Amino acid sequence: MLLFAKGSDKESLQPEDVKEALFSVFDKLGSSKKILAIPPDISRFHSKAGEITKFVYDYYRNKLSDVLPSIGTHSPMSEQELDMMFPSVPKSLFRVHRWKNDLITLGEVPAEFIHKVSEGKLNFSWPAQTNKLLVDGKYDLILSIGQVVPHEVIGMANHNKNIFVGAGGKDSIHKSHYLGAVYGMERIMGRADTPVRKVLNYASDNFAKHLPIIYILTVVSKDENNKLVLRGLFIGDDYECFKLASKLSLKVNFEMLDEPLKKVVVYLDPLEYKSTWLGNKSIYRTRMAIADDGELIVLAPGLKEFGEDKEIDSLIRKYGYVTTQEILKYVDENGDLKNNLAAAAHLIHGSSENRFKITYCPGHISKKEIESVNFKFSPLDDMMKKYNPEKLKDGFNKMPDGEEIFYISNPGLGLWSYRNRFSE
Repeated sequence: MLLFAKGSDKESLQPEDVKEALFSVFDKLGSSKKILAIPPDISRFHSKAGEITKFVYDYYRNKLSDVLPSIGTHSPMSEQELDMMFPSVPKSLFRVHRWKNDLITLGEVPAEFIHKVSEGKLNFSWPAQTNKLLVDGKYDLILSIGQVVPHEVIGMANHNKNIFVGAGGKDSIHKSHYLGAVYGMERIMGRADTPVRKVLNYASDNFAKHLPIIYILTVVSKDENNKLVLRGLFIGDDYECFKLASKLSLKVNFEMLDEPLKKVVVYLDPLEYKSTWLGNKSIYRTRMAIADDGELIVLAPGLKEFGEDKEIDSLIRKYGYVTTQEILKYVDENGDLKNNLAAAAHLIHGSSENRFKITYCPGHISKKEIESVNFKFSPLDDMMKKYNPEKLKDGFNKMPDGEEIFYISNPGLGLWSYRNRFSE
């Protein structure tokens, strides 16, 4: 049932609008005694989920029993990050999702279904795993909070992805990521109806009906003054709120270009992007816009590691970002990668398939390390002087030497493509 839906590519919602909408919905839902909130982590700092979680606490107070950030494979949030994203929400409410241990399997999506949606490419079953707190906590209301935005693994982020991936387990994360990668990232991004979404919907419809989940979904974009604004808020307990949010997100978060781009410069905010596991959004979201033999320059002052999980970090260092066919061969021949399909999927996602050049300019990783995983390296200080984020505007920029670049201040907020490539 759709409980609230408001969104526009021309107007924005203010905090008081969000508070009024949320409180109205909570009034309709009636009395709840024990509540779990599942917001995203710091990697979705701009999602408005922190503000929404605060309003949830303001309304329910001591009935809000637990807050479980859906960190997936990311590092647990630090005290500083909790303060920044969830001010005034008591830290005693926060729980850490341990994606390898704190799990319950609600059911198994059959291999025949995976085989069908993958167009015959895969033939494994998929465990519908989530944090055991969702069941063991005996909540009468679970609020899944998050941002709908184009995504490399599933097409459009959030909704039940927050439950089965963000709060999911090792096998569910590995296999869902691999399904998306093998099917083809460029066939998925910006689309609501994808193989991975079909699998998650199967799990929701068949194994999770008993969970009292309400989805609170945001759509965020920049306005004409380059300021982040909330374009839409959609609340409901079924798929309808996600469909509406996806439609709006595609309108405000997807930039379609007439011609391919020769040089793209992306800035990674050090608050959000400390690893290539997250920072490679710079590659995922721009790859359909970059010309053959073009270049992507990634300004990454916060970059200190490849994977936020130690095992994944070591696999990235071992195999590097090589072509899809090479990674598929490595998976067939190597048990470590075969048993960590999320890492394999990530390596596929992070490859340019030798079509364009990727130059990373890291704050805390050496030239040797960057080049060992098959990226180009350039010193951060030099490139920050040449491409100063404080002087660039999102979109096309003409540099003093006459060079034309396309600048993106936050790749996590959108998707870019040129028309011919997206229609392929």
